[in-house]
Amino acid sequence: MMIYLIFGVFALLSWMVQHSLQTKFKKYSQIPLSNGMTGRDVALKMLHENGIYDVSVISVEGQLTDHYNPVEKTVNLSEGVYSSNSVAAAAIAAHECGHAVQHATAYAPLKMRTALVPIVSYTSNWIMWVLLAGIFLINVFPALLLFGIIIFALTTLFSFITLPVEINASMRALAWLNDSGITNDETYAPAKDALKTAAYTYVVAALSSLATLFYYIMIFMGGRRN
Repeated sequence: MMIYLIFGVFALLSWMVQHSLQTKFKKYSQIPLSNGMTGRDVALKMLHENGIYDVSVISVEGQLTDHYNPVEKTVNLSEGVYSSNSVAAAAIAAHECGHAVQHATAYAPLKMRTALVPIVSYTSNWIMWVLLAGIFLINVFPALLLFGIIIFALTTLFSFITLPVEINASMRALAWLNDSGITNDETYAPAKDALKTAAYTYVVAALSSLATLFYYIMIFMGGRRN
């Protein structure tokens, strides 16, 4: 019952953070920048002021689908960010460019996360099936569950490495938005609040992954004792 309670708590926290993020994004999307710059304009300005000219800024479908692709060297901005001149758009665009700056400066946590991406992406398609099979076969083939736990541990590690990557990108974004004059006394606080709320999603995801990992470890240890 304790395990189900923990999962329930993290599920509720995840929903609350996502709801808060969407609400704040909608709210801050109504606050325009005084200079009229769009998310695309902000992204290009931040990249160029950091000496980065080999990264493209493109528009992608969806809401809050913004991300930086280190392989293609593209800052991908969702439709609501790319062409919007709002505080929310500026904050998100600068955050994604923060990742591009990390890439250009060989930021160690980003390099670690990038190295884990192929492994996590590949194993995500079948890891849950391995864990489920390992639970059912714990008494006859415990090594299967142990293998699943080791692979899942890499996913948990990926979640925790993501935390400094995302927090650092936001710090870079906020510092640049303030220093470059993109935000002012009225718009800096909303930008900071939006990025802080976004960071909470990664914190909840990491803790949830860790709780799940401990759950599988307890099952394995219990099966071994039996």
